[in-house]
Amino acid sequence: MISTKETQTESVAPVQDETQGTRTPLWQRLLFSDTVLKLSPSRKITYIALLTAFTVVANTFLEYKFFAVQFSLTIVVSVLAGVLLGSAFGFIACFLGDLIGFVLHPFGIYLPFIGISTGLMAVFGFLCVCRLPLQGKFAPYLKILLANLAIFLVCTSGITTLTLNATWYTSLTYFECLTMRLFVEGQIWNTLFNAVVLFIGLPSLGKIKPLGLHF
Repeated sequence: MISTKETQTESVAPVQDETQGTRTPLWQRLLFSDTVLKLSPSRKITYIALLTAFTVVANTFLEYKFFAVQFSLTIVVSVLAGVLLGSAFGFIACFLGDLIGFVLHPFGIYLPFIGISTGLMAVFGFLCVCRLPLQGKFAPYLKILLANLAIFLVCTSGITTLTLNATWYTSLTYFECLTMRLFVEGQIWNTLFNAVVLFIGLPSLGKIKPLGLHF
């Protein structure tokens, strides 16, 4: 015979799960990807290490420097790291990737703000692509567009240009430095190329179920 107390417990438990509805706290969802949240601590470390190694390869071998402009897939790799790892671990992976990449392939002096700028690319990529509550057929592309715009304004035109203006191009005003980087040295073409790769590649990755990506 089943007691009244047991039947009450069985009927109430599912309701409690539904009312909690917060399977994961909002702050964790803003910092970590769905994939990372499901991993054990040891697997998280492995996952981060793999993505960090990937960013190191991108920063060391998949680039061509022309004056202060770096033609590379850094934006693509950083956004991908953010999408796979989340804001926190994506930032760490990209910052370390920039630092280790500089150690392996030094160019001029090390500028930590460039690493911060690279890390923020992962943050913007994750928050825009994976956490913006946009729905519809073209939502993934709109999210990618917003991520690219945020990266261009804050990272490329903001932190990176300000850092280079303060260290390399001290004789130029900010807007002169920005104009030269974008249109004389050609950074705008590198930015557009990375944007196109993201528009083509990210929606395709979203269809690979084992990756657990939700755009």
